[in-house]
Amino acid sequence: MLDSTVPALILRLDDNIFHHGTLGAIRSLGRAGVEVHGLIEGSHAPVSRSKYLSRMYTWSPGKAVVETLTEVAARIGRRAVLVAMDDAGAIAVAEHAAELRPHFLLPEQQPGLPRTLADKARLAALCASLGVAHPETRIVTCGDDIKAAVADLGLPLVAKWAQPWLLPRHAGLRNTSLIHEPGQALDLLGHDCDSDLLLQRFVPGGAASDWFFHGYYDQDSTCLFSGTGRKERAYPPGAGLTTYGRALPNPAIEDVANTMAAALGYRGVLDIDFRHDAAEDVYYLVDFNPRLGAQFRLFGDIRGLDLVRAMHLHLSGKRPAASRSVHGRTFLVENYDIYPAFRAGRERTCAGWLRAIRDADELAWLSRDDFWPFVTMARQSIKRGFTRLARGRK
Repeated sequence: MLDSTVPALILRLDDNIFHHGTLGAIRSLGRAGVEVHGLIEGSHAPVSRSKYLSRMYTWSPGKAVVETLTEVAARIGRRAVLVAMDDAGAIAVAEHAAELRPHFLLPEQQPGLPRTLADKARLAALCASLGVAHPETRIVTCGDDIKAAVADLGLPLVAKWAQPWLLPRHAGLRNTSLIHEPGQALDLLGHDCDSDLLLQRFVPGGAASDWFFHGYYDQDSTCLFSGTGRKERAYPPGAGLTTYGRALPNPAIEDVANTMAAALGYRGVLDIDFRHDAAEDVYYLVDFNPRLGAQFRLFGDIRGLDLVRAMHLHLSGKRPAASRSVHGRTFLVENYDIYPAFRAGRERTCAGWLRAIRDADELAWLSRDDFWPFVTMARQSIKRGFTRLARGRK
């Protein structure tokens, strides 16, 4: 049982009203009786309509992260478990932990570690030093760099922004994209960004190649709760977020994650992505998120424990017994899965996709006990769709 006297603050710096992981965290803790506060975009965000959100706060223009969080803590009135939902938040919390700890319950994370892990250029170097398989990666700054990367690594290539939290808002840039010709990489370099651009060797894969590991680690880097899953569908296809996932055992990636966490002295929650190269029979680590993953609700044990509940239990002084997720569970993100689901094969029909929604163990938005976030999400999705159509006609 979670301690209902200990509140939680869900923190997200990224302006993304369709971030379903935020809703998952609010619902998970709220259903367990925790008083949940949210520091998010505003009342236009679908998560603001959740009945499990006790109070919402928004960012004040010009105020620093620590100043804002300190003010929110004063309004909550008690030390709260602070849950970062994006890389920028995880980095800020770790680097300002000394200032925030009097007001919040935090993992004893090394201050600079989340920034190192979230930075995809630093991650590549770190994996090399630890002997963890990682696709060869190059920083590119000009056309000659791109030509050299294409000559050495071939096409297609995976383009990644090394520090995606630095991308300008509303620029329409994806964190990761597939590059089929050098001109596409040149176009990306043409944007005025503070982040480095990386080109990474494309690891060939099929329908069962993309995997992920989620875990929560205590002060000794011991894993208290974990789950491994396979990405069945993604948006955008091949280089995007999980839209339909399945919890399945994978000791190989679990071992890599636990070994890496121990070597780094990692504490707190993490989400690591892998791609399996069947020809080499190697799992390549392709992304390391030092925070709660958006699809974390895929993982749950027979007691109802998940990543954010394990975090709350541990930080509030009630250490959970080490546990793994139940295998076979499925998770579907309604507003994103519709695109890859219908592209997955000609046999896909509307009725078939609706059956997939009906049969999923966990949906990102639709819930009988908390219906309004789904309704608001649907309205916002339709509005965004019509706005894009109108722009395309001009």
